[in-house]
Amino acid sequence: MTAADVKDEKDGRTEGRADGRTAEADTGARAPGADLTAAMSAEWVKIRTLRSTVWCLALFAALSVAVGLLTGIFMGNALDGMDAAERAKFDPISTGLSGLRFGMLALVAFGVLAVSSEYSSGTIRCSLTAVPRRSVFFAAKLLTGTAAALTVSLVTVGLSFFATQLALGGEGSVGLSDEGVMRSLSCAVLYTTLLCVFSMGLATVLRSSALTLGILIPLFFMLSTILNNIPGVKKVAQFLPDAAGDAALYQDPPSGTVLNAWSGMAVLVAWALAAGIAGYAAIRRRDA
Repeated sequence: MTAADVKDEKDGRTEGRADGRTAEADTGARAPGADLTAAMSAEWVKIRTLRSTVWCLALFAALSVAVGLLTGIFMGNALDGMDAAERAKFDPISTGLSGLRFGMLALVAFGVLAVSSEYSSGTIRCSLTAVPRRSVFFAAKLLTGTAAALTVSLVTVGLSFFATQLALGGEGSVGLSDEGVMRSLSCAVLYTTLLCVFSMGLATVLRSSALTLGILIPLFFMLSTILNNIPGVKKVAQFLPDAAGDAALYQDPPSGTVLNAWSGMAVLVAWALAAGIAGYAAIRRRDA
């Protein structure tokens, strides 16, 4: 072998090592995004194939629209017997979104089950083996659940509102161009989605479907309502997650409330962020 051949062979090995390092660096640079995308795809498969989560989303939509429609029919008939003062107090926007308060039960259950079902079945160990980076795993689960809740909320809020307005009839109903309608509809979508995020964060901390639902359902649908009707604690109770977001579902804030639509949404965002941070800290430090 000549000196020139030896030199060419060394150059080839040097180029090969350089190309290998470059490819490895490129792979490492792409890994976080690729890992998150793959993890989100896996989470989406879990949501679609777990019957309880699919039924919860369907029940949220069905309950919200059905209750909104029935409320619209009832209030449409009641409007005929109202005097001028009662008609002035009537809020067609809040009436149009009334079904969400009942359908929220199912959406909260969806958020809890999307997280805690893996702990109860033991499949969390397999999931963390497949996605060992806890930050990627938690982000994928939270983002996928939020996207599902947001998508269903967009459809449900629109259907519930228009079904109720149709049942109310001409004089009692409002349209998209009326004052406060688009704001309330937008906030309603955020309200349902953020409560779902809050539920997912808390479920990650508690890691139990029964315990999380045993706290959230009484809090959102009984305790919060009771506290908001007690004069001494009403101003404080308005800052609970569901009560804060509920302020955005009215055309005008109810009398005696501290929060308006946007400040109420800001409080709810803070609750959702706090739950998300607590959930991440829990999944990062605890064993499966």
